[in-house]
Amino acid sequence: MAQARAATIEDVAREAGVSRAAVSKVIRNAYGVSPAMRERVNAAIEVLDYRPRIAARTMRGSSFTLGIELPHIGNPFFAKIIAGATAALQGTDYQLIIAPADTDGEEGVRAIGALADRQVDGIVAISPLVSPEWLERLATRVPVVMLGRHDHAHSYDTVTGDDVEGTRLVMEHLFELGHRRIVHLTRSEEVTRASSGNPHAIRLARYRAHMQEAGFARHIRVVRTGMTEESARLDTLALLDQELPTAIFVGNDELALGTLRAVAEHGLSPAEVSVVGYDDIDIASHPAISLTSVNQAGEAMGERAIRLLLERIQGRTEPTNFSVEPSLKVRGSTRPAPTEPTP
Repeated sequence: MAQARAATIEDVAREAGVSRAAVSKVIRNAYGVSPAMRERVNAAIEVLDYRPRIAARTMRGSSFTLGIELPHIGNPFFAKIIAGATAALQGTDYQLIIAPADTDGEEGVRAIGALADRQVDGIVAISPLVSPEWLERLATRVPVVMLGRHDHAHSYDTVTGDDVEGTRLVMEHLFELGHRRIVHLTRSEEVTRASSGNPHAIRLARYRAHMQEAGFARHIRVVRTGMTEESARLDTLALLDQELPTAIFVGNDELALGTLRAVAEHGLSPAEVSVVGYDDIDIASHPAISLTSVNQAGEAMGERAIRLLLERIQGRTEPTNFSVEPSLKVRGSTRPAPTEPTP
């Protein structure tokens, strides 16, 4: 049996009793289309199951697709961001394309560049090592919103959590529980480079500042790890083989899950080593995990990023910086510090 021919824009025009140009205007959501015209054309599109070709839509000025680049698709916090982005697109003609980049640096550049080459109408990116200069050049060609970067941009927008406040909440909580020997487990030196605008860099700098201000500078200890739960587990095991801190402040929840595993494998309880994460992923509240963590509203961040992108597409040019207020969710992974032996 011969395959049925796909409907064309001319077929839609005949079905709706309008011109081809009128159908094109409805598809592009162009200005000046009457409600009656839009209703007739949309009815014809539904009857004929017409699917505009992406290439043709792009030539007319819009692909009706938005791209989102993720540095590590396995991070559960990014699922929250995607959920918020998807919610923001409900009721619009836009579709979301996800471009994972499982390593930092040049891989992020390639993933973002691939989205731009795909001629998406806008890009949300979570890329800690892509240079602001490269982003500024890209943003002159396609609207860009950087998520998690504290950049002072001219051509693109930023959506961030308040990492200064989030770190203050963590450190004050641990100090109130009597902790002094607090280790910070974070990402590589490249990711935490000072003045990079990266959240991990800010959390590290504020950890050090709080320890110094509290008079615990001699207890500052920074442990570096990779992007995954397993890398955090192995590096925490190595730490615990050398020394026993009373608390570990971990740069994000995915890494914190690895730290919790390592603590348990060492036969230790939260009463001996407290663990705090960052992001408040869904599993953090599970009774078997009960991870104390900083909530920075991932869904709200994803939704706001998309809304800013749509504003850019509609013509806004001035840069916008949006910051989410964090809160600390205290759970069973943090307990009062064990009594220190008398010197």
